[in-house]
Amino acid sequence: MAAAKRGVRSKTAAVAIEAPAPKKIRINPVVRRCPIDVQGSSRVLQNAIGEIFRRSNASGLSFEELYRHAFNLCQGNHAAKLYQMFREELVRNLAVYRDGVFAAADTGSMFEVLDEKWLEFSRALQLIRALLNCMDRTYVIRYRERSVYDLGLELWKVEVVSSPKLQAALTGFLLGEIHKERSGEMIDRSKMRRAVQMLIELDYKIYLLVVEEPFIAASKDFYSIESQQLMACGDCSAMLKRVERRLKEESVRVSRYLSEKTGPKISRVVVDIFVGKNIKQLVDMENTGLEFMLSQDRLDDLARMYEFLQHWDEGGKEILDGLTRHIKANGAQLVQDPERQKDPVAFIQLLLSFREKYDAIVSSSFKRNKAVAAGLEVAFVEVVNLNRRLPEFLSLFLDNKLRQGGKSDSGGSDDPEAFMDKAMLIFRYINEKDMFEKYYKHHLAKRLLLSKFAEDELERSLILKIKTVCGYQFTSKIETMLKDMRTSEDLMQRFRNMQANINAAMNINVQVLTTGSWPAYASSSQCILPREVHGLCERFKTFYLMEHRGRRLTWQGNLGSADLKLTIDDTTKTLSCSTYQMCILMLFNDSDRLSYKEIKDATGIQQASELKRNLQSLALVRGKNVLRKEPMSKEIGEMDVFVFNEAFTSKLAKIKICTVAAQKETGEENSRTREKIESDRNPQIEAAIVRVMKSRQRMEHNNLVSEVIAQLQSRFTPNPAVIKKRIEALIERDYLERDRDDRRTYCYLA
Repeated sequence: MAAAKRGVRSKTAAVAIEAPAPKKIRINPVVRRCPIDVQGSSRVLQNAIGEIFRRSNASGLSFEELYRHAFNLCQGNHAAKLYQMFREELVRNLAVYRDGVFAAADTGSMFEVLDEKWLEFSRALQLIRALLNCMDRTYVIRYRERSVYDLGLELWKVEVVSSPKLQAALTGFLLGEIHKERSGEMIDRSKMRRAVQMLIELDYKIYLLVVEEPFIAASKDFYSIESQQLMACGDCSAMLKRVERRLKEESVRVSRYLSEKTGPKISRVVVDIFVGKNIKQLVDMENTGLEFMLSQDRLDDLARMYEFLQHWDEGGKEILDGLTRHIKANGAQLVQDPERQKDPVAFIQLLLSFREKYDAIVSSSFKRNKAVAAGLEVAFVEVVNLNRRLPEFLSLFLDNKLRQGGKSDSGGSDDPEAFMDKAMLIFRYINEKDMFEKYYKHHLAKRLLLSKFAEDELERSLILKIKTVCGYQFTSKIETMLKDMRTSEDLMQRFRNMQANINAAMNINVQVLTTGSWPAYASSSQCILPREVHGLCERFKTFYLMEHRGRRLTWQGNLGSADLKLTIDDTTKTLSCSTYQMCILMLFNDSDRLSYKEIKDATGIQQASELKRNLQSLALVRGKNVLRKEPMSKEIGEMDVFVFNEAFTSKLAKIKICTVAAQKETGEENSRTREKIESDRNPQIEAAIVRVMKSRQRMEHNNLVSEVIAQLQSRFTPNPAVIKKRIEALIERDYLERDRDDRRTYCYLA
């Protein structure tokens, strides 16, 4: 047994015992069932409510005791009786208020009595609401009745304010006070505010009927009379200032004692009557209207006009039309003035100032309105293209600025990027951009070849801006010109290395220009170089043709410059001059006296204007007159004789002799240039026609003309008559043919 017991193993089983859920403890309030004297409590409360309404003074009442009576009635399920008692007492006392208000009608003091009674009633209602708070929190919520305060307001509206007689008197009083205030008199705004707030609190519809609608109607009558008086005076500025002042007054009036919803309505009435009915008359008003404001830079008046007129489509259109009319008229007077065209640089600067003036007006006074800004651009496009020489003048302006490195003529320093951006504004307006390209290439060539540009980076920056406007094709040849200058530097370095062992008394620097990219120069611009220079030029020509076989060099004497050593009384001076001037001066190494014809034959300068301008520079410019002319006169004649001026002297070690040149082309030269440009346009027009027809295959005449103009307008705007001629030329050459059924339709021939 013992052994058996030792072999037995006891097992313990784990049993989970679930604990019982905790019981929720709920504590119910102790309900003390006390006997309630319903009749007595009701009587006490009724007397107290009547006392409050009659005196609006609760100083002699015990609110703790009264509140306990109300609380007991509500707890004892007698709230309905309490509510009914309050309603009856409210109606009874409101009748007293109403009689007091209406009795004051005969004495003309109805509004004052109404204001007084409303204050009494409001204070009484606030006290009673606090007294019957228990009823509001229980009975009113459970049975969805009106609260004590809301019931009081509703019955005040029904018993007192709903009377047509009182409403008419209230309207008359309020409008009378407002009229006094508009006329400059002082009024009691606190009474006005209380009356309006009473109506809004009772029912916003009553406010609309009693106050807002009559107020708007009376305002229309008042401002109609005032606007007619102001229009008779004929002063647009005074009219706009009066509108601004009246709007501020109405805004203050609304904020002080009217509903904020009335503000936009009365503002609209003011602007409608003063401005909306007189838009065209205000804009066109003589000596004070839009034209006068623009001419006199009345920015504040313009801002007022825009602010008030922008709300009407007609107003915006009148401003836009008046602005564009003004710009076109004054712009045409500016760009067509022959006196101002005498100085192209000053002319462009004046045009830029003109543009900046109206851009500032659009920005400050017209808030950069998109339609007005677009109208400004359209007007300036028309103004700029009234002067067909503007492309030339703009190029001269840029040439002047780039030579100075962005410095102003007065010596100050301008931002180079700023003046280029301003110039690009004018450039964008120009229709004939190919004319500008012609002049710009001509002036750029002179700057590059004569080293008269301030910074290479400025030139490249301007070209980039032009490329942004017109694209790569427009600037490809101009960029080639800059590339040629860099290539020429490398070329001259190799040439000098080859000539290092030759002891030459003279130095030469040659720029090799790509034909077609640079301006086309006539063969008459060549000259007979002095023998010393000619030999050096031949050595360079041999060197160049060895490196570039199959090419041909043509020397352009009118584009070069030279430095000469001049010895006077054992003093050596350096003369910096043009190639033509060098050719003329070196003739006097062998002769002291030469006639005009002898100089012409010896130098080979065939253009009389070029020869005369260079002789003028050498003989007639004070301080630089190396030559002396006989007889002395301002003009160069073919019978004149030139002598070396032995009396010439200068304190400068290096004397720069500038060529006397006209800043702009003469009328005849300009006509020849335009004819050349017109002939150069013909291939471009034909190419555009072929491109369009190749893509469309078949096209009506007007549509084709429109497409061609759209393609070419980045360079120039072709004349439809010229396009028609080019179409005829293409038909003759079998690029196009007319449709057999419709003669105004063209077909492309592959």
